[in-house]
Amino acid sequence: MKPCSTNRKLIAWLALDALDAPRARHLRAHLENCEGCRRYLEEISNVKETLTAAEIRPHIQASESFHQRVVRSLKAEETGSTWETLTAHFRGKQLSWRVALPVIAASAMLIAALSYFGRRPDAAPPLRAGVPAVSAADLKTDLLPTIANYQMVANQSLEKLDELLTRQGNRNPSPTRTYTASNALD
Repeated sequence: MKPCSTNRKLIAWLALDALDAPRARHLRAHLENCEGCRRYLEEISNVKETLTAAEIRPHIQASESFHQRVVRSLKAEETGSTWETLTAHFRGKQLSWRVALPVIAASAMLIAALSYFGRRPDAAPPLRAGVPAVSAADLKTDLLPTIANYQMVANQSLEKLDELLTRQGNRNPSPTRTYTASNALD
């Protein structure tokens, strides 16, 4: 059984006799009811006793890189990941996954519905990058032969699309000879 995530640091301080009296009383009351925290206190106390009983050798020195690794590890454990923080929060609130999963699913469905029904029907579809926007005044000039421009003109009027295609077809005759059935007989 694991200790409560919110009490781990306090239990370590209690084992080192570094916790103030009110917090120590509150934590000891919690330890009477929580087996996981009680076991954790026993483990930390055993580690403390082992370390205090160990012989200190003054001639041994740790390298600077060792100290840097220890500090990095402590900072990483202290901050923790967002996912670990959220799961610890849910565990502390006794929120079961039977409640959390439907809440998450309902939230996702609500976001999807809002994004689908929140669109205005009269709003123009977003333009793709690289395709210049064309207004109705530009229809008299020749447009780039892109599908987006053809769709935009077709949405305004099919007659205008026919005019545009005819103008572009007349302007850009094929550089090679086009063979038809009548040319083949000649």
